[in-house]
Amino acid sequence: MSITLTDQDKLTLRIAAWGAVSLMSAAGVADSAHKVATRGSIALTAATGLVGHVLAKGPRGVKYGKSVAELADQVFPALTASMNLLKQHDPAEAENFRRTVIVATEASARAQQGEPSPPLAEMARKITEALDAA
Repeated sequence: MSITLTDQDKLTLRIAAWGAVSLMSAAGVADSAHKVATRGSIALTAATGLVGHVLAKGPRGVKYGKSVAELADQVFPALTASMNLLKQHDPAEAENFRRTVIVATEASARAQQGEPSPPLAEMARKITEALDAA
C-alpha cells in the first residue's frame, strides 16, 4: 500500500521522532546530552520504509521552546498524532514508526554504560506512553 503524506503530515512525523530524541537529550544532560542525541539520531536515520524516507530529514525551522516542558508540549501530541495518522493509512507503517522511535529512545538511553539514569528512563516511558495513546 502506498501512502501519500502531505507536507504537514511529514512535518508532524519529523517533529515527533526528532523531538523524541531531543527530549531524551534534554533528560540526559547528566549522562552526556551529546552522546544521547547522537545515538538517537543514528537510530532515526537507520529507519526504513516510508518512515525512513520521511525521517531522513529533520524538521527545519521548528521552534521547540525554551524548556523541556515546552518541547514536550509539542512532541507528545505529535507522537500520538503520527500514530493515528499512520494507523489510518497503513498499520504496518504505524508499527514501523513506533518501533523506530522506541529504538531511538532505547539507543539514547544506553549512551552510557549500565542502566539508563532515572530521568532518561522516565522520559523514555513518557515517549512510549504518547506513542501508545493513539
